[in-house]
Amino acid sequence: MMSTALASTACLPYALRLHPGEDLRAEIMAFAKYHQVQAGCVLTAVGSLQHATLRYAAQPVADQIEGPLEIVALVGTFSEVGVHLHGAIADAAGQTYGGHIMPGCLVYTTAELVLGVLPGLCFQRSPDPQTGYRELDIIPVQVHRRPQRNNEA
Repeated sequence: MMSTALASTACLPYALRLHPGEDLRAEIMAFAKYHQVQAGCVLTAVGSLQHATLRYAAQPVADQIEGPLEIVALVGTFSEVGVHLHGAIADAAGQTYGGHIMPGCLVYTTAELVLGVLPGLCFQRSPDPQTGYRELDIIPVQVHRRPQRNNEA
């Protein structure tokens, strides 16, 4: 089966700094809701966590890893209706854990995020009969542009 590919869209980057005690996943969701983001992605992230809650591949429940922990990678897609994040974290001995980011990943000192908003797309999720999960639907949308004034080129 061929994957669906859509034309590229502009990416509007936003920089965010999270503070101690804030929930990584919840703050990305709050950003998406506040800015009414229809499609977004994580461009980069660094920081630390007090503890993390990760769900590993094909596991029904999440595990909590106690920190302090370093965020060594964070990737994912989001919109105002949902978020899908995967991350890798490392403990003080350098042992690395990776999986699905769940609620409960609380910032230790800081988390510095750069998020990309994709104005020409809308991300939704619907049940996929092949996988049995709610999978990503990528929908092109009309971008409303500000009309130009007479003196603008």
